[in-house]
This record gives sequence, C-alpha cells and structure tokens, in this order.
Amino acid sequence: MKKHLVSSLLFAACFQANATVVEMQTDHGTITINLYDQQTPVTVENFLSYVGDGAYDGSVIHRSVDNFVLQGGGFSYDTDFKEIETKPAIKNEPELSNVKGTIAMAKQGGNANSATSQWFFNLKDNSANLDVQNGGFTVFGEITADSQQAIDAITSLVHCGEIPVVGLNKDQCPDTTSGFNAEDLVTINSVIIVNDDPNSSASLQPKENTLIDNVDSGDGTSGGSSGSMAWLLSLLAFTGVSRFKK
Repeated sequence: MKKHLVSSLLFAACFQANATVVEMQTDHGTITINLYDQQTPVTVENFLSYVGDGAYDGSVIHRSVDNFVLQGGGFSYDTDFKEIETKPAIKNEPELSNVKGTIAMAKQGGNANSATSQWFFNLKDNSANLDVQNGGFTVFGEITADSQQAIDAITSLVHCGEIPVVGLNKDQCPDTTSGFNAEDLVTINSVIIVNDDPNSSASLQPKENTLIDNVDSGDGTSGGSSGSMAWLLSLLAFTGVSRFKK
C-alpha cells in the first residue's frame, strides 16, 4: 500500500507535455530545447518573440557557475558588453521545477515578475533553491540528452570570474569588460525554430514545482558570485538582472 502511494505521488508530480522545438547554435555545439508551450505559455511566447527578432543571434554566454547555472540572453559583444534590447517584463509562471537540464528565466532580485530576455540552464537539480526563491524561477523548457555535450563543453572552459572564455588562461583575464576580444567569448550564433508545432515533442514529463507555497525571505540578490575583479563588478552593476542565490 505504501509503495503504491509513493508511486502515485511521483506520478502526480510529473505530467506529460508537448513542445515547440528550437535549436541554439553555439560555437561549442548545438543545444536543442523543447519548450513547454502548454505549461508556461506566456514565457514561451516571450522567448520565441526574441528568437523571431533575432535578438539572441550573435549574443554571448555571460555567466557560468560550476554545478549551478549557465546563463545567457542578456548581451552581445563588440568592444564591450552591450545589453540586448528588451521588451516589457512578463508575468512569472513558476509551475515547473528547476531540475537539471531545464531552461528557466532570469529576473531582477526582489521582483518575481521582472523577466525579460535573460535565461539560464540548470546544471544540476536546483529545485530546493530556485523553485521558491523570488517567487520561483520560471522553467519553460528542457534540453535534449545529446545537447548536454555542448553544455559541458562551455562549462569546462577557463572562466574569468563567472564568464567562460575561449583561448585564454586565468593570467590573461582582462581588468575591464572592454579588455576582451569578441572571439574570447562563447557566442550563440543563432537560435532557430526547428518545429513550430506545440505537439512536436510528445511525451515529455516536466516535473511540477510543488515547493512554490514556501516563501523565500531573501531578495534574490547574489549569494553565489565569485571573484572580485573590477570588470566583473562593473558587469554586475551594468546588467541589474538577478544574481540569484546558489
């Protein structure tokens, strides 16, 4: 009887879903993402609007925290980091859990309904933290199994603070954000829709966020940042986007 009850609870926490499919072409491999159209329609529509505008094409991965998150969608780079032009903030949809392999929206600390263009991949099961922090972080898709190779390739790079870099060693990290060359950073060459049918990825089983009733007393500001270089601090001040707690 007890075994049956546990099985029923596990089934209740997961449910089937279908999804639009997008491909994120990076210079370290392709990341294929199934979007949860049905569970988080506002967030998916918002993400696809940036995809449709080409806003993510040529953008860079600006944050990688080991065993936590890999973040992008906020900046392009020419002679310095330049913010992507953002649309109005969207309503939070904390329906699903921040488990490993999911993609979720970043937002401002202390403001649950402040997500615009930035997103992050969960590198591990962050549900105990991010499902409740700052109103819960909205999970709106999941990567395919073969996409993990590209994620691993990026996270294994040398990091200048929290920024993954290409072809540099720690001693070559610049003192300011303008000290990089564009080729030093991980670039997202394009994000394209490969199947726009919301029923194109049948039988996905996203995990429900069952912790959202818990209230986080924090403000969602940084608790997991590393490094104190001037260029890193200036980037954090520049973005204003959530430095969520690890």
